Amino acid sequence: MGAHRSEPGGYAGAARAAGSAGSAGAAGVGPSAQDAVRAVSLPVATDLFADRLLAVLSGQRPVHWMLRHTAGRAYDELVWLAERGALRTRGARPVVRDIGYYEPRPGAVEAFARIGAGDQLRAMAFRLEQGRDRRWRCTAVELGGPRMPRTKDDLP
Repeated sequence: MGAHRSEPGGYAGAARAAGSAGSAGAAGVGPSAQDAVRAVSLPVATDLFADRLLAVLSGQRPVHWMLRHTAGRAYDELVWLAERGALRTRGARPVVRDIGYYEPRPGAVEAFARIGAGDQLRAMAFRLEQGRDRRWRCTAVELGGPRMPRTKDDLP
């Protein structure tokens, strides 16, 4: 159901484990092995994307760094948030303090991250979806505060 990370960068060991297990799952090993790979890859993906999104939204990386890691409207949302300096701070550098996620269906994850900078705490929510190529991509990102306005193209 959920994951929890207590310190920034805590996914490095799990990423190595997922990488080695991922090759076995891709070779056509039974469903139980695929479930195990997914169980390891979800926390790795949420941790990795939380760090990537934080790097962009805090101004440490340019927005285009996330271009191939986003799908749909997420890139536009990221540009809109980055232009407003959503997680830029003076003084303490923001870090991911905690992460949780919910898997509404296989191949989709809704995650949240608590972002800390000094004594300030912010929330970030994002959605990841796994494509046919088995790569995770961010399809939505939100922070507390105003949301990006909808356009005519967004309406049904």
